[in-house]
Amino acid sequence: MCPDFIKTKRLVLRPWLFDDVPDVLSYAVDEEWGRYLPVPRPYGETDARRFVATQVLLDRAQHASWSMRHDGHGVGGINIRFSGEFRIGEVGYSVARALWGRGLATEASEAVITHAFEAYPQLVRVRAMADARNVGSHRVLEKIGMLREGLLRQNRLVRGELLDEVWYGVLRSEWLKLARPTR
Repeated sequence: MCPDFIKTKRLVLRPWLFDDVPDVLSYAVDEEWGRYLPVPRPYGETDARRFVATQVLLDRAQHASWSMRHDGHGVGGINIRFSGEFRIGEVGYSVARALWGRGLATEASEAVITHAFEAYPQLVRVRAMADARNVGSHRVLEKIGMLREGLLRQNRLVRGELLDEVWYGVLRSEWLKLARPTR
C-alpha cells in the first residue's frame, strides 16, 4: 500500500482530515481554480465537506488520496486510483491557483508515482487525464516523464459541456530509467 505520509522537498502529503474543510474552501471557491475540474459552481462549504468526507472514506489500498500541505496549509490534493489487480494506476491532482506555476503539482505527482511503483510490484503503468485546454497540467505530466498517448474528443460532460481529454501515461520500465532526485 502507498504510505499515508509522503514528504518532498516542499510538501507534506497526508491523509485527508475533516479539519481540512476550511483549507479546501479557501482555494475551491476560486472559479478559475475549478475551470478544468468537474466541481460544482459556485463551490460552497457543503461541497467542501462532501469532498473531504469522500476522501476520508476511500479505501486507501485501492484509491489513495492525500491533502497537499505547503508551509502548514492545505493547498490542494493528489490521488492515485488502482485498477486491473493493481496493474494500472491513475493519478489526479489540483493545486490552489495562488501557487500555480511553482512546480508543486510536479513535485507531488513524481513522489506519488514513485511510491506507487515501489508499493505495488505488479503495477505496470500509471496514467493521467487532463482537459485538452489545460496546458499547465499537460506541462506537469510531460515534466515528470509521461507521454501523451491520445486525445479523446468530447469524452467528458462537465457542467453541460462536452470536453476533450488528453491522456498521458508512463510505463514502469520508462519510470525506472528517468533520473530522479533521491528522497
